Amino acid sequence: MELPGMVLTGASGFLGRHFLDVMKRHHKIFAIARRSQVRCNAPVHVNIHWYQVDIADLDHIESVFREIRREGGAESVVHFAAYYDFTGEEHPDYYRSNVNGLRNILKVTKILHPKRFIFSSSVAACSFPKKGHYIDETSPPDGSHIYAVTKALGESLVSEFSDFVPTSIVRLPALFSDWCEYPPLFMFLQTWLSEAWNSRILGGTGLSAIPYLHVRDAVSYFRTLLLDYIPREPCEIFIAGGDGATSHLELYNAATLNRYGSVRKPRLMPRPLCGLGMWMLEILGQLRGKPPFERSWMAAYIDKQLSVNASKSRTRLSWQPRPRLGILRRMPFLIENFKSDPIEWMSRNQAAMKMPYLHPNLRIYRLLQSNEDAIVKTVINRIFETPENLQFERYRQLGVDQQQWASRQAFRELMTSVRTLDKGVFMKYCTDIACHRRDQGYRPTEVIEALSVFHDTCMSVLRGDPDADDLSSELVDNITMTVQFGIDQVEEVFEEVSSADTACR
Repeated sequence: MELPGMVLTGASGFLGRHFLDVMKRHHKIFAIARRSQVRCNAPVHVNIHWYQVDIADLDHIESVFREIRREGGAESVVHFAAYYDFTGEEHPDYYRSNVNGLRNILKVTKILHPKRFIFSSSVAACSFPKKGHYIDETSPPDGSHIYAVTKALGESLVSEFSDFVPTSIVRLPALFSDWCEYPPLFMFLQTWLSEAWNSRILGGTGLSAIPYLHVRDAVSYFRTLLLDYIPREPCEIFIAGGDGATSHLELYNAATLNRYGSVRKPRLMPRPLCGLGMWMLEILGQLRGKPPFERSWMAAYIDKQLSVNASKSRTRLSWQPRPRLGILRRMPFLIENFKSDPIEWMSRNQAAMKMPYLHPNLRIYRLLQSNEDAIVKTVINRIFETPENLQFERYRQLGVDQQQWASRQAFRELMTSVRTLDKGVFMKYCTDIACHRRDQGYRPTEVIEALSVFHDTCMSVLRGDPDADDLSSELVDNITMTVQFGIDQVEEVFEEVSSADTACR
């Protein structure tokens, strides 16, 4: 039985990747994203067909949709693609992606004649309600932030498109995972769980609040909407998640309790002082060329609560969020990941905040991840496609499969060294491989030349990646120096005459 087709835009994003992982067994998915499938660590599956394309490029996206039609078409289009940041500045991508890009997608969707169009909006499109009130499905998208403005325009475009195909607008709360991956919450936790001077400071009375939804529940919501719900109206608005909102004080208490075993008493700073302090830190950061995450515009939202009432949506879909996936119930899991694997914690969260915030070694680690296949393939080609080079004769005798395995092993050891900033990891690997090769009768020059090819390939591929343009010196430190230290270990092993030398024990 042939699976129904589905177009998914924003497939490389946080929600998109998780949605792909669940829906790949139920649909033939035409995934559209600006990044490559490898670069964003999206799932790979026989039912996923990846198109790397910018939705703001009408000619390109139109050619993709015509190809999708030739491949059988799609019954539904799910639009997750959007731009957002937390600078407060009117970045051109807000209109380029959220308005013009969406307009392009709606235009080319007509090529497919689907049965459904689902648009991912946000509760942030609405203004904060008055104290004691809430927003629901009937609330207008009247927020003043640039993200809210472009989401409101998007909702309007989708509503007009309902004349052509039934549409659904889903307003999402703040999405998070057990690794956090929601930038504001990440920054709060980094501060609250540190020994910094401001680790106990909460703005206003600590009652600033927004709704949260675990990404797994978000996926469950869209899956239910897509598979189990029959549209009743041309355009319907839904709010995903539970009711209410979670305050900074509740988050702070849960975080410090799980980190330290008891709640640390916060220090509440009056709202006017917060605004002044945030403004001063923003000016200082701009002068230093490193603006802070918290900007002065955020002070206007101190002690405001974006409370929601999503009961109507839950009733219409017969869907409920899982209590155990609530933000306060998941806080122990977030803190455990924060403590047990700080490198992965930082990598995931700083990636969610855009690449420039990543520490150089973590940027290089991610570049290695996304270029692994290209590097290993090039290494294998250099060894096997130059038979006149007798230097690699013994390596060629191992066969392609075994040599590929060995190359990937070296690659993973290098990645670990880069990720942990510990060159000793790769040095230990080189010591072990040198002992093994020496016992097999290899000459030191053979092993050293193989490592040199490995190094040259890594540097060549990474330098050809535009995301590494500003990492020249960091590549030398993390890649060149690490491999050079490894080569030194090889030389040391082969300098020993006895096969029972200390290095090989």
